[in-house]
Amino acid sequence: MEMPITVTTFYRFVPIANPAQHKPALLEHMVARGIRGTLTLASEGVNATLSGEAAALEDYIALLKAQLGIAALPMARDSYTGAQPFKRAKVKVKRELISIGAPADPSICVGAYVAPQAWNALITRPDVITIDTRNDYEFAMGHFAGAINPGTRIFKQMVAFTQAHLLPDTSKTIAMYCTGGIRCEKYSAYLMSLGFTQVYHLQGGILAYLEQIPPQESLWRGDCFVFDERVALGHGLAPAPVGCMA
Repeated sequence: MEMPITVTTFYRFVPIANPAQHKPALLEHMVARGIRGTLTLASEGVNATLSGEAAALEDYIALLKAQLGIAALPMARDSYTGAQPFKRAKVKVKRELISIGAPADPSICVGAYVAPQAWNALITRPDVITIDTRNDYEFAMGHFAGAINPGTRIFKQMVAFTQAHLLPDTSKTIAMYCTGGIRCEKYSAYLMSLGFTQVYHLQGGILAYLEQIPPQESLWRGDCFVFDERVALGHGLAPAPVGCMA
């Protein structure tokens, strides 16, 4: 019986000195292990969505941590598919893992993490403003009931949304979510730099929620867009029919 392909996603904001020097070796090891997907390096950390055999991924992540001098990575989010969802292996070096276009340093301060099991209780509170930090087309495919769609095409437009719809009242209670959590790290850091103190984000993102929360208890509506050939995932992180809109 053919083994399913594992798709693993992870990130960590941690200082990396001269990330470009690591690119050649890390790409070579990806190819050698039959791993595809994208690994992004920046001086502020690492972000990845990789696919391959489970043992090969485990070996590669151990090598990655050793080469970058990272003691630990947050728990990876794994899903499974019958065919490779990526066409090739890529290692990118960027100035930032993800840019919001304004000062925001998750290594200094981020919002409070909320476990998937506590998320429903938070976002159904009448005093909580729930914000989807993804782009408009992702929101259209699926979102949490009652969430605000900022209507962005790129992440940097969250700054204009904040200026127009959240400021100047920094006493608001904000709950935010994104696919795997990395956008919320930056956006929550940005909000806290503006003086917001009641800032929360879904730990592990939508992927963790869909993995851990049963459909009958879920406040998620639709499917979760992912940046690979599967296009969208549903509860249990199963591939969803393409074109399903919330």
